[in-house]
Amino acid sequence: GFSFPVVPKGQARIRTQMSAAHSENDVRRAIAAFEEVGRELGVIK
Repeated sequence: GFSFPVVPKGQARIRTQMSAAHSENDVRRAIAAFEEVGRELGVIK
């Protein structure tokens, strides 16, 4: 991920990398995991 001082404070990011080797199910599982954790942390609704 990227955090201060690479990006401004409060704007930390997570970097992912997609591959043609990932299945549609892989992508769906990753998105679901990000959604779950994001909701737990209160960074997404």
